[in-house]
Amino acid sequence: MTENTQTPSSPDSELPTAYTPADVEGKLYERWVERGYFTADPASEKPPYTIVIPPPNVTGSLHLGHAFQHTLMDALTRRKRMQGYESLWLPGMDHAGIATQNKVEQQLAEEGKSRHDLGREAFVERVWQWKEEYGGKILGQMRRLGDGVDWSRERFTMDEGLSKAVQTIFKKLYDDGLIYRAERIINWCPRCLTAISDIEVEYQEDAGELVSIRYGEGEDSLVVATTRAETMLGDTAVAVHPDDERYKHLVGRQIKLPLTDRTIPVVADTHVDPEFGTGAVKVTPAHDPNDFAIGQRHNLPNLTIMDEHGVITVHGPFLGLDRYEARSAVVGALREQGRIVAEKRPYLHSVGHCSRCSTTVEPRLSLQWWVKVETLAKAAGDAVRDGRVAIHPVEMEKRYFDWVDNLNDWCISRQLWWGHRIPVWYGPDGEVVCLGPDDEAPTGEGWTQDTDVLDTWFSSGLWPFSTLGWPEKTPDLAKFYSTDVLVTGHDIIFFWVARMMMFGLYAMDGEVPFKTIALTGLVRDERGKKMSKSFGNVVDPLDWMDKYGSDAVRFTLAKGANPGTDVPIGEDWVQASSKFANKIWNATRFALMNGATIEGELPPVEQLSATDRWILSRLNKTIAQVDAYYEDFQFSKLSEALYHFAWDEVFDWYVELSKTTFFAGGEQAKVSARVLGEVLDVMLRLLHPVVPFVTETLWTTLTGGESLVVADWPKDSGFRDDAAEAEIGSIQTLTKEVRRFRKEQGLDDKQKVPARLDLAGTVLAAHEAAIRQVLRLQPEGESFSATATLPVAGATVALDLSGTIDVEAERKRLTKDLGAAEKEKAQAEAKLGNEAFLAKAPDNVVDKIKGRLAKAEADIARIQAQLETLPAA
Repeated sequence: MTENTQTPSSPDSELPTAYTPADVEGKLYERWVERGYFTADPASEKPPYTIVIPPPNVTGSLHLGHAFQHTLMDALTRRKRMQGYESLWLPGMDHAGIATQNKVEQQLAEEGKSRHDLGREAFVERVWQWKEEYGGKILGQMRRLGDGVDWSRERFTMDEGLSKAVQTIFKKLYDDGLIYRAERIINWCPRCLTAISDIEVEYQEDAGELVSIRYGEGEDSLVVATTRAETMLGDTAVAVHPDDERYKHLVGRQIKLPLTDRTIPVVADTHVDPEFGTGAVKVTPAHDPNDFAIGQRHNLPNLTIMDEHGVITVHGPFLGLDRYEARSAVVGALREQGRIVAEKRPYLHSVGHCSRCSTTVEPRLSLQWWVKVETLAKAAGDAVRDGRVAIHPVEMEKRYFDWVDNLNDWCISRQLWWGHRIPVWYGPDGEVVCLGPDDEAPTGEGWTQDTDVLDTWFSSGLWPFSTLGWPEKTPDLAKFYSTDVLVTGHDIIFFWVARMMMFGLYAMDGEVPFKTIALTGLVRDERGKKMSKSFGNVVDPLDWMDKYGSDAVRFTLAKGANPGTDVPIGEDWVQASSKFANKIWNATRFALMNGATIEGELPPVEQLSATDRWILSRLNKTIAQVDAYYEDFQFSKLSEALYHFAWDEVFDWYVELSKTTFFAGGEQAKVSARVLGEVLDVMLRLLHPVVPFVTETLWTTLTGGESLVVADWPKDSGFRDDAAEAEIGSIQTLTKEVRRFRKEQGLDDKQKVPARLDLAGTVLAAHEAAIRQVLRLQPEGESFSATATLPVAGATVALDLSGTIDVEAERKRLTKDLGAAEKEKAQAEAKLGNEAFLAKAPDNVVDKIKGRLAKAEADIARIQAQLETLPAA
């Protein structure tokens, strides 16, 4: 059992009759923060336990996905703190380059201005002002949820320390030849006017058009198909497969490009699939990644035909047209020339869209900064393969390896003004200088800094160590790195997890950024449907917190958290969790009013009743079970285990079975009161990491202790009593059977019924008073008449239901049930008596049939006994 050192209070008068979360949660949270419970000490001799929060966007607000992951992280860190670890859960926010810049540009648009009207310096200042005024809304909402984060260490990806870390690692990567500048095809957003990475492109089925165009003349012609007809203006070749006999006579020759005065070559390239379409493809190296690769292999020119807004910049008739206007105009012009061989509308195909603004992405040749990822990605893969980092659940490893083993170089430059500006200067004579954080920028005429900023994921990729003070050798870094667990959604393995692995291993000399990656699913509605504004099923968790309390929201989310799988959630489930919190409150209040206490040592085993020994045995098994589930990140299972232990075993069984003892008073009541206090103490400790508010209020009232936040986590004492568990199990079996019978008769559980109990020779004999209390069974009177007899668990319960049931209807019901049981028995006996069947049937099938036979025989005996006790008609 746990050792209690607190001085108990006189609690019954201190708890209101009803639990009102709004009266408790805010005050409790501020008390925890003021007392410094969440502030970690790097000088502590306690072992460290560290989680860094996936930094929410500064533009964001708390949604159910945040609430879900934050609940899990809070539970982990609260438990470890109670276990004696120096527990650090580090909070912070991401500057969210594109999203934040868009917010401020929208504000300016409402004023009739653009960022260019302000200029770069003034615009960035305006973004900082916006951040101070509107950013960080989510941080206050995290307090509502009960996040036990160390607010003294709150970080922002553009604060001074993290900016220094960004410059340091950029310089180091640059000097090591792992950052370079080159022209490559990138994903370009014509709305945000910036490059975006592959993982920031969302693909969806769009209804476009597929047109087949004839290039060349007569026998020297071929047909290509495209969904982006306007890009033909930038074609610099047509490609065919080297082994395609249809086009061998054309390979190496020039053909006329329609609508232009140019000729282009036909090249042979193995990338072309001769079985797909006509087997010939147009090659536009400046506007398609596959075409760019073909162009590199065949030394083709790169012809850019549209600007950053998606407007055509070449060829007179189409000059100045938007890409979609140009598409229609090009098709029309080709049609007039008889060049359109076929048209298909609508043509459903997968099209990339900017994840920030949903604009269709345009592949575009552009001069950008890149990270060479080959060696970094290999290190990130090796760290998982050799066991230094564990991915949980393990089946998610494949997705991780599929990504890091096939990673392309990472485009890290963005054409924005808000973000970490690339620390590279260009001189008047072509000089290129990369500066670290302590280097002086070059002065003199003609020196300019690169205008681009870094991808947001570049700075957030440093999060596990930059937040602890790197590149300085701080006490925090020495104490709390590597972090222990990264809790994050499986959807950002690619965005964030792989980036942190690469940078952490690189910057920290091979030391992993986290020891375990615990991947969660996504929160969905109660039907398993993705939450979306367009579906009308998005829920603001704050609304549910206002209505049901934060504990109810947290418990519902934890209860649905199976590793790596999506989490359905509905309001009915939150309401059920609210009832659970109220049940804990009311049952604990009842217990306190009946003397439950932690004062003094637990009585020796010989003074404990079987009911006391049973609940203590179950308590220790529950501790062991919950600990095992925590270590395996099985939040759903640990929540279910705690729910059933608290509601079913403690409140519905132990408290009910002990009522006669409490009502009788005396020494045994004092013993049970002490046992009940012990059980409540431990139960509230076990529940606290998931439902911190209601448990804190009840525990401090019960124990007089300072706070559950800094209380000890329960330990399994090893106490087991299988005999007591079997004894109470017999009571439960009898109780359930009598309740089942009463329900069949239409009797309420609370309706009192005269009964004769024959418990002699069974373990139930010592529990008659408790059994009568739980089942509302009155003593038999002089006029007692046994209208129904139930043989259960070696005992007999005779009930006088005269006046409460229709005897003839009950006889018909039992006779029907008896016939069904006899039929089931005959069928099972026939199968077990069939030698041919037994020779072929698997052992598990035979065992199942034997089980059916045994149940049928037991049912027959039970029903016959009930029929015999019915009064004669």
